[in-house]
Amino acid sequence: MSTSPHQNPAVSPPTSPRRSGGVRGISHHAPTTPSRLRRAIAAGVDPSSPQQDEDKLTPLSSPLLGSMNISAEPEQIASPSEQGIRGGLIEPSQREADARTRLLEDYHKGSVCGTKDCNHGTFSPHARPLDSPSSNVSIVKGFGGRHEDEIDDDDGGTRDRARGRVGDTFAAGLFGGSRRDTSMSTTKWLATKHGVKNQRAMYISYYFPFVNWVRQYQWKWFRGDLVAALTMASFYIPMSLSYASNLGHIPPINGLYSFVFNPFVYAMLGTSPQMVVGPEAAGSLLVGTVVKESVDRNDSDENDAVLNAQVAGVVTGMAGAVILIAGLTRLGFLDSVLSRPFLRGFISAIGFVILVDQLIPELGLAKAAQVGVAHGSSVNKLVFVVKNMGSVHRLTFAVAAISFLIIMMFRTMKRRMQPRYPAVAYVPDRFLVVALSAVLTWRLKLDQKGLEILGHVKSTGNNPFPFHWPFSFTHMKHIRTAMSTSFLIALLGFFESSVAAKSLGEGTHGLQGVSLSPNRELVALGVANLIGGCFMALPAFGGYGRSKVNAATGGTTPMSSIFLSLITLFCVLFLLPYFYYLPKAVLSAMISVVAYSLIEECPHDIKFFWKIKGWTELSLMLIIFLATIFYSLSLGIALGIGLSILALIRHSTKPRIQILGKVPGSPDKFENAEDDPERIEFIEGCLICKIPEPLTFANTGDLKTRLRRLEYYGTNAAHPALPRVRAEEHNQNIIFDVHGVTSIDGSGTQVLTEIVEAYVKRGVRVFFCRLPTRRSKVYKDFEMSGIVDLVGGKDHFVDSVERALRLSELASLTEYFDNRMDGL
Repeated sequence: MSTSPHQNPAVSPPTSPRRSGGVRGISHHAPTTPSRLRRAIAAGVDPSSPQQDEDKLTPLSSPLLGSMNISAEPEQIASPSEQGIRGGLIEPSQREADARTRLLEDYHKGSVCGTKDCNHGTFSPHARPLDSPSSNVSIVKGFGGRHEDEIDDDDGGTRDRARGRVGDTFAAGLFGGSRRDTSMSTTKWLATKHGVKNQRAMYISYYFPFVNWVRQYQWKWFRGDLVAALTMASFYIPMSLSYASNLGHIPPINGLYSFVFNPFVYAMLGTSPQMVVGPEAAGSLLVGTVVKESVDRNDSDENDAVLNAQVAGVVTGMAGAVILIAGLTRLGFLDSVLSRPFLRGFISAIGFVILVDQLIPELGLAKAAQVGVAHGSSVNKLVFVVKNMGSVHRLTFAVAAISFLIIMMFRTMKRRMQPRYPAVAYVPDRFLVVALSAVLTWRLKLDQKGLEILGHVKSTGNNPFPFHWPFSFTHMKHIRTAMSTSFLIALLGFFESSVAAKSLGEGTHGLQGVSLSPNRELVALGVANLIGGCFMALPAFGGYGRSKVNAATGGTTPMSSIFLSLITLFCVLFLLPYFYYLPKAVLSAMISVVAYSLIEECPHDIKFFWKIKGWTELSLMLIIFLATIFYSLSLGIALGIGLSILALIRHSTKPRIQILGKVPGSPDKFENAEDDPERIEFIEGCLICKIPEPLTFANTGDLKTRLRRLEYYGTNAAHPALPRVRAEEHNQNIIFDVHGVTSIDGSGTQVLTEIVEAYVKRGVRVFFCRLPTRRSKVYKDFEMSGIVDLVGGKDHFVDSVERALRLSELASLTEYFDNRMDGL
């Protein structure tokens, strides 16, 4: 005699998934016989079907199960015997660009992924490839793929770990590989397959862009490149003198060296044709801090130009070595590590420090500030200026103020007029100010009235370009001092270069085969600064403003950088005597304009973060700014980098798991239930957890805690002090949506195994859905770790959340009826 579930206290009704707000339960007909019921439930069919042949039983139908047959394994696209075929895929028809093929239609129905709008592995129609007339490579349809020697059977990665680290360049043989090496890289395989004859030349033209673009150079670009180089020289040659003497505290000629060597080397190796490298205010100021520290420790004298220049060479050489090593080890992604608030706060602080530093020579107080003030903080210098206002040299202040106002006036006029009159960019206003001030000082003998002039500009050796190896043993004490500063110079310089290169892109030139590469940019900048360090030059990196001037005045190719180097070389050899009467106050005024440009964007960023209530970003900017002006640049940088790294670590270690609910009216659409809980259908008896990211040691440490919060509260936002508010029966079925888990490391696998073990011991059913494929490394890790066996086998890995819900309901019904049959 059968009894209803409510009449038998020993057997409780099944905790099957049900949706509140919709149908509260499932509909099923009473079975006729116990044996038929058990076989029908196990087969996934309706036990009340009138057919007598059990092979023809109708599929089980319910509001949750529907009538779709349950498939535990996604349909394979190709049979196992066809998986070794390469390049045999047929492209979709081009007659209708947006037509869906049968394969795409099946994919969107959920046989592979389960999400309609997902582009994971989608074979979608695309434009027909165009054969390039300038290329001798045969273009064919289909995927290129990897060579079989490089494919790991487990994860599709590379079998040769050394090749994976150093890349195809060395493995395939940039300079010729070993004849005994029978392995073939993917690059070499594709090149051979598609008829690339001279593969060594292919690598050489890629890693030495000069070989590529010089063969394409056209005479129509010559005039624009030359005019751009002349315009930049008129602006930045005087600036380099200012950076060296006023910020770097080294001989002025060493600033010119940065424009002799660095642009030329970058033109050979760089990947941004219109970018121009040279000294910058921030890097020059940091070099000056190392020189000051050397003076404070009595390792050198304030007037020892030779030793100070050697210290600067050590800093530049070390910065170049750091950049070069980063490029060779493929660390080009580091340009995304530093946050925008950190950079804005630090750059604004540098601008403020420069303004205060230049205020002292502009007021003619340089000699009085040499004792105890020149090496102090910005606040100390401001206090010194206020106390000595009565000792200001009026002629020096007048020359500096007039020069500053003239440069700012031209700067403002150019900005307003350039959209309508682009030719105003050619006006060399700063060169005119420098030349006019030098002529007036000479004619009016202003130097005899107390106005400080630049004086003799000469090299620190017997020849115009003295060579000095920066890493000699005698400079070990300077190397230790410059270690941290050189790293910061390299980091900031590369970031500024990266911003400039990304803003310029590949330019508007007609060069073919030129592509921007962060790693090759690192190599080019590293080699340029290593060579510059050997000649005691200032650190030189790409500058956005300088590069925009180059592009706006006709610069099209890297030849403009070569012309700039040649013009600077001509100045060093023949024009140095004409800089004798150049007033130092004018150089200080030019640097003050640059400092103002560093600060002027800060209010815009502050307004933006205030508008969006970005208190964390504003606090970071304020901390860096105050630490820099009240103490030192080193402390400001250290705090900024430390806080940025902490924020990055916190972001990367935070699991982003979500609890999902069903969207009403849709058959298979699920969304984050925490965003709009009133709109999302709650499914009783089930906890659907979405893990939208790869699992690594960094983000799995807190995974157990966050899953526990979802079980107890249904949200991660609740404080753990809150008593449990979510009933335990709603966690009887745990469904993990692991569509975003594209990779998992050993630590993540171990933690996930422990989580699954704990669920199984508690009698909780665990399902995994939307795994890309059972041939993936993630699934193989699940198998080897025992997760697959723990949850109940391969049948608990399905291709959609909806199908996992059907399986969980089927398991609940099976358990329920088994208990009933046992109680009969």
